[in-house]
Formats: sequence, structure tokens, C-alpha cells
Amino acid sequence: MTEVGFYHLISKPLGRALGELLAKALERDMRAVVLAGSPERVQALDGLLWTQDPGSFLPHGTATDGHAADQPIWLTANDENPNGARLLVLIDDMTSAAMGGYERAVYLFDGNDPGAVQAARARWSEFKTAGHAVTYWQQSESGGWEKKG
Repeated sequence: MTEVGFYHLISKPLGRALGELLAKALERDMRAVVLAGSPERVQALDGLLWTQDPGSFLPHGTATDGHAADQPIWLTANDENPNGARLLVLIDDMTSAAMGGYERAVYLFDGNDPGAVQAARARWSEFKTAGHAVTYWQQSESGGWEKKG
């Protein structure tokens, strides 16, 4: 089964945390699919990844760009894996019917939003019941990640 890490955002906004996690994935030669809740969200993330850190480059693409198989990071609102990714990043309380086909999944949620916290708890139970190994990571005061529980 897939290892699912729940990442509780407290101090960093989604775009920044996502960029950092994707950079680490690329360092480990892991292709990634980022599954977002809407095409508009995909477009916003696309812009964020281009402008977030002028000193770095996160190679990525969307359906608008095409060439999915060539993209190390694929941003989408569809449950798909056109780039052969081993990492699935779930935002906007998304889930995938193909979760078991990934080596690892990351579920990012805003800890300052009570609705997002409640949804994350429900997903935790859902994924655990499905047999996935789940872990919980919380942002520390310094902005890093601490594994809890």
C-alpha cells in the first residue's frame, strides 16, 4: 500500500510549502502529480511555481502546456498519472482512485481552517481503513516539519 503523509500547514502558505516539498521530491528523482480541486486552482499553482522563488526552477506542466510524459511535475484537476509519477500530492481535500499505484502520497491541509482540519481527519481514517500507512507532519515554529505521533 501507499505511504500517505499528512502535512498540517500552520505558518507557510500552500504554494510555498508545496514548492519546497516538490523540490525535495525532484532531488530524490521522484516525478510527481499534484491533484487540485479545480482547473482554476491548477492555473494558480502553475503561476505560483513559476514565481515563488526566482533563484530556483521547478520543472512542471499542465494540460495547457501538454507533453505530460515529459513533465517531472504534473499539475492537474483530473485523477490521472500521465507522467509516470511515484509521488501524488493531494490538495483541496482531493483523493485518488489510483492511490495504490503511487509509492508515496502527500496530503496538504491548512491547519488554520477548521473545515480543512475536519476533512483531513476524515481522509486519515479513510486512507488508514484502506490499508495505507499514514503519518502526520506538522509545521514547526521555524517553518520546518516535525513528525508527530
